[in-house]
Amino acid sequence: MFIGLLLLASALVLAYVAWRTASVPWFARWPRRRLGVAFAGAWGLMVVGGLLGHEAAFPGAGGAALAGMTVLGLLFLAFACLLAVDLATGFGLWLRATAPRLRGWALLASLGLAAVATVQGLRPPEIVAYEVDLRGLPPERDGLVVAALSDLHIGAILGPDWLAARVAQVQALRPDLVVLLGDVFEGHGRPDPRAIRALEGLRAPLGVWGVDGNHEHYGVAGAPLEAAGVRVLRDALASPAPGLVLAGRADAGRSRSQAVWAVPRERPAGALVLLSHRPTQLEAAARSGVGLMLSGHTHAGQIWPFGHLVARVYPALAGRVQVGDMTLIVSRGTGTWGPRMRLWRRGEISLIRLRSAEPSPEGLRSGA
Repeated sequence: MFIGLLLLASALVLAYVAWRTASVPWFARWPRRRLGVAFAGAWGLMVVGGLLGHEAAFPGAGGAALAGMTVLGLLFLAFACLLAVDLATGFGLWLRATAPRLRGWALLASLGLAAVATVQGLRPPEIVAYEVDLRGLPPERDGLVVAALSDLHIGAILGPDWLAARVAQVQALRPDLVVLLGDVFEGHGRPDPRAIRALEGLRAPLGVWGVDGNHEHYGVAGAPLEAAGVRVLRDALASPAPGLVLAGRADAGRSRSQAVWAVPRERPAGALVLLSHRPTQLEAAARSGVGLMLSGHTHAGQIWPFGHLVARVYPALAGRVQVGDMTLIVSRGTGTWGPRMRLWRRGEISLIRLRSAEPSPEGLRSGA
């Protein structure tokens, strides 16, 4: 259903781009039939990539998906650039002689932006370091390191080899704890067994923990994560070590709304860290005593200017935000969804060093 709506929307966008491209002087010598065939071929690639390649069910599915989704990304950028020109020229009512040429430059600009976005999308995610003071964290836990990955979207485009490289990237950091913040798998079709084996390579002294994302509800639930040894928290608490408590919020799946889940008052003593795929219900989490909330889902918009639309739904788009006494960190995503493009910043693996906000016993004694 979702892919069908996406393809319908992309068809409307494609029609707009084709209409404006036909007015560009550079294409004036092209027979309309040739231009129509070119855009029909682009539409065919998107259908193959969106419907067939998305399932990763046949040889070459990854290449089909990558080609189709790259066309989709280019189409979106062309739409944005052409629309900007149309808005500036009143859809050709002003600057009538200049507007067609400006549309040509808009198409060139979209190609340049697509090239930059593709380079950023192909680069390995960067390590983004944070340091967070946590009330309730015992002094002996000071300096504990958490590695967080979100939105890997393992499937036809980002496959087992890419995942294995990310696992190696995390293991080189030697974190004390690893958390997965949802959308680990694309969710359309069964995950490749090689991807499950690659995910098993994640190791940490305090374990590998995770929560479901919306893509975990697209037919595969949480079984692949648990098969890889990830301990999945669904509206549940766990204490990986004395003085550190993890809470995992279950995702709403296909629905945009998310049921309110309050952290139980009866819980182990210590600093409380909430894992939630979506950065929602922030004030409620802060009031519940959460000291640190880790989220993903937004991809930071992934392709400019889409982030401006995403920010209307999730104002905390990416990075570090303070909500009362709670620190929120929103990952811009380790992988990509759809096109393997990122404009402007590449993906990230968050590396969070926890600092105790509690005085040490030695400090108490010396101050007595």
